[in-house]
Amino acid sequence: MLQKIAPFLWFDQQAEEAANFYTSAFKDSKIRSVSPMSATFSLDGLEFIALDGGPQFKFTPAISFFVNCKTHPETDELWEKLSTGGTVFMELDRYPFSEKFGWVQDQFGVSWQLNLAQRAQSIMPFLIFVGKQHAKAEEAINFYISLFDDSKLITIDRYGTGEREPEGTVKQAIFSLSGQEFMVMDSAGEHSFTFSEAISLFVRCETQPEIDYFWERLSLGGAKSRCGWLKDKFGVSWQVIPSVLGEMLNDEDDEKSDRVMQAMLKMDKLDIKILKQVYHGQ
Repeated sequence: MLQKIAPFLWFDQQAEEAANFYTSAFKDSKIRSVSPMSATFSLDGLEFIALDGGPQFKFTPAISFFVNCKTHPETDELWEKLSTGGTVFMELDRYPFSEKFGWVQDQFGVSWQLNLAQRAQSIMPFLIFVGKQHAKAEEAINFYISLFDDSKLITIDRYGTGEREPEGTVKQAIFSLSGQEFMVMDSAGEHSFTFSEAISLFVRCETQPEIDYFWERLSLGGAKSRCGWLKDKFGVSWQVIPSVLGEMLNDEDDEKSDRVMQAMLKMDKLDIKILKQVYHGQ
C-alpha cells in the first residue's frame, strides 16, 4: 500500500535525472515509475514524487530531509554523494547535539540533514518555521495531528531560559501523520528563505468526501489554488489528490489520459466523478 503523504519535488527538466541520482545514493531505494514528465521513487521506504514542472518554483531549506544513519562509513559515503556539486550549510562533523551531523543542499537544490544515529536508516521531512512563521511549529504540529488519523506527537524539545532562541519555541520535535514521521523546529535567525511550492506534501485520497475534508481543512486560513494544490495557514504547500488520478493519467490510451489532464487543469478542488466521466468519454 502506498503511503498516505508523499513529498512532491518540483524540478525544472531534471526529475528523472534526480530520481536516478537519489536511488544510486541511497542503498535501500528503487525507481517505481517514470513518465515523460514525472518519476516516482522510494528511498529507505519513503516514497517521493518528482515532476518536471518548469522554472516557476525553487527549492529552499525550509523543508529538508533528515536522514538517520547507522554507521560512520554509511554517513560518510552518503555525505560524499549528496554534497558533490552542492552547497554545505553545516560541515559533517561532531556537534553538541550529535556525534556526527551535516547539512547540505545537493546539486539539484534539495536539502538534506545527515545524522549518525546508530540505528537503521530512516528519512523524515523536516520543516523549519522562520520569519513570519517563527514560533508556530508547535501550533502546526497540533493542527496537522488533528486532521490525520493515526497521528501523534512523539517527542518535543523546547528552548529554555538563556538559550539562543526564544524560550518555549521548538528546538526539535518529531510527530507522525498517518503513521509517517515528520520533524519540525523554530528558528528566529535572519533567514532569506521560507516555504516554497517546490516541495509540497501530496495527500492520497480514496473518496470524494475525503478530498472534500482535506481540501477544506488544510486550506483553512491559507489559500486554495488550481489542480488540487493549496497552501495551509503556515505557508506549507499540499496537494489533495484522488488515488485513481495517477492510473488515469498514465493510461496507455493517450486520448483518455489527455482528456483527464485537460479536465484536471480546469479544476481547483478535484472531483473524482467528473474525472471518471471524462476518462470514460462521457
